[in-house]
Amino acid sequence: MNTEEIRAILTICLLASYADNDKHDREREQIRLVAQGLAEDQQINLPGLYQEVLMHRVQLADVLPKLSSSEARQLAYEMAVCVCEADGRTSAPEQAFLARLREALGQAPTAFDTQADALAAAPLRTASMATPETAAGADAPQPAALDAPSGTAAQRRPGTLPSEVMDRKILNASILNGAIELLPENLSTLAIIPLQMRLVYQIGQSHGYELDRGHIKDLLATLGVGLTSQYLEQAGRKLLGSLLGKGILGGLGRQTVSSGMSFASTYALGHVANQYYAGGRALNTQMLRDAYQHVMADGRQMQDQYLPQMQAMSRGLNTARILQMVRGG
Repeated sequence: MNTEEIRAILTICLLASYADNDKHDREREQIRLVAQGLAEDQQINLPGLYQEVLMHRVQLADVLPKLSSSEARQLAYEMAVCVCEADGRTSAPEQAFLARLREALGQAPTAFDTQADALAAAPLRTASMATPETAAGADAPQPAALDAPSGTAAQRRPGTLPSEVMDRKILNASILNGAIELLPENLSTLAIIPLQMRLVYQIGQSHGYELDRGHIKDLLATLGVGLTSQYLEQAGRKLLGSLLGKGILGGLGRQTVSSGMSFASTYALGHVANQYYAGGRALNTQMLRDAYQHVMADGRQMQDQYLPQMQAMSRGLNTARILQMVRGG
């Protein structure tokens, strides 16, 4: 694909992200930060595209003619579907947007739409996420401890997992999501979000809290992890990486632009959630955000260490297996 096609695809993704006109200011800010963070390639100027979409200066009709190849048209539609599904539901305005896009691109409904719906609606309550015990070494480094407010030190509740077991669970989940991000398919990228939400659910449950989707989304938003913006960042890095020959068109194992992002974000999310629920949910918003950024930095430093495990695991994954895992199989 050429630069104009990639610009058009990213513009369509941004249009999809605002299709329901119901984005909270916090999510709008996260999408803006994603655009800035992906601005390394000046040929694309994603912050400029973001401003055009936000100010309603660009419409679907303006960008569709730039998608000259069937590959680009299919990719644009698939990414738009994933953007709309990323927060776990597709609203009526988003459905209408996708219908207009599908008609304009000449894309018939396929199994992709059904599979994306299944991922977005994946249940939180399932058997524990299965990952090979050999995926992570026993000597995995531990994150820095978060100081709890005075008087809130939590005793381990009955049924709470021992710390070393929880640490291994979080590390295995991080390696799995890092492996999934190495795969080229858009559905694979979309699968990372429900797997992260399930990890938080299982952590909360281990500390005696029965969580629902709304609570988990609120926690992620407090940490600065928007669902739509997270998908945009993951997929955007893959797409921009293809300009350098190592993105989603480069084949399995060659996608290095964002290979550690999902590892680090899952690692940080898991450990901060564990500290939060172990401490009786006593941490305030600023403490949660500071802790997330601190442990995220730890995760980024660790990603090279575990990249071989991610690469090895990715070779045993495919869309069917990922769908099975997300559904709880």
